Amino acid sequence: MKYLQSKYTIILFLGLISLIPITGCSSDGGGNDGQSDTPSNLVITADIVGTSTANPNGDGSGLVHFNVSADNATSYKVLIEGQTINTTSGVFSYTFTLSGVNTYTIHASAYKGSKFISTSINITVYVVSSVVWSDEFNTDGAPDSSKWSYETGTGDNGWGNNELQYYTNRPENVKVENGVLKITARKENYSGSNYTSARIVTRDKYSVKYGKIEMRAKLPAGGGTWPALWMLGNNLSAVGWPACGEIDIMEHVGNDLNKIHGTLHYPNHFGGNGVSGSVVVPGVTTSFHLYTLKWNASYLKFYVDNQLFHTFNNNSETPFNDPFFFIFNCAIGGNFGGAVDPNFTSATLEVDYVRVFN
Repeated sequence: MKYLQSKYTIILFLGLISLIPITGCSSDGGGNDGQSDTPSNLVITADIVGTSTANPNGDGSGLVHFNVSADNATSYKVLIEGQTINTTSGVFSYTFTLSGVNTYTIHASAYKGSKFISTSINITVYVVSSVVWSDEFNTDGAPDSSKWSYETGTGDNGWGNNELQYYTNRPENVKVENGVLKITARKENYSGSNYTSARIVTRDKYSVKYGKIEMRAKLPAGGGTWPALWMLGNNLSAVGWPACGEIDIMEHVGNDLNKIHGTLHYPNHFGGNGVSGSVVVPGVTTSFHLYTLKWNASYLKFYVDNQLFHTFNNNSETPFNDPFFFIFNCAIGGNFGGAVDPNFTSATLEVDYVRVFN
């Protein structure tokens, strides 16, 4: 669901300054006072907690104890999952949180003044999967106000895209019923618009950085419907769109039945130039399907019913290394939704649950 504004700020993402040189190289910082002052014999050791014959990659806690050492070094910098750890002792612990068995490259540099030496190792860590946040939509009525708020109005409020609906907070457009969130788009005259629908967000209530996100949903049918389960960066107000980043976990267009899109928008890749993948899944409007995002510092992977259909290689220069909040909505028409079927009267996006795993 592309988020357009009349003005936006494109942020130049600067790399970490003087962080990790090329693996295995060293530098004398431009000086000429001999190699004795340059660190040498750099070694990284990693003790994965709970390793055994039965659990070669750890006990599932994700906790790893590191020891970085080098001759003649006074400080160290270690890069793990896009985060820089500064240490003078070289001894520290780090907890990996992405569930499953994953391999990570650990980069380390040993410094004395401006002189350094660098190396890296790969480790494989097991983290047991657990839910850290969810909404099961088990209480009838309005969506849980501790988790969700409404964005109401038309595209004039900032989201644009030439959509035709007016977003309301009425139960006719959004409610929880029989264990399911229902967002219903309706053909009706309302506040100058010919259609109504709803758009709910977790902004300022919940956001997530990395992990596995699952949503089980049944999509609305009808030409012109444009349901989306997606995310925007928490820093939207500060930097604008697309600098904040956008993660479209699931988009569907009724005029292109059963084709599911997973898309990323960010500077130089927004609007029709987003980085996208798609897959055809029969029956998305007649039965529930599982939409999943796996996200870490190295990649974002998009799945439908556990089938991988799109992979994006993440890096420190993208905005996808900061917290994002959720948006669930069903638009009508617009740049992506297209022409509305003249026989359209109403259609409902149903969400059984959303779950965030470590």
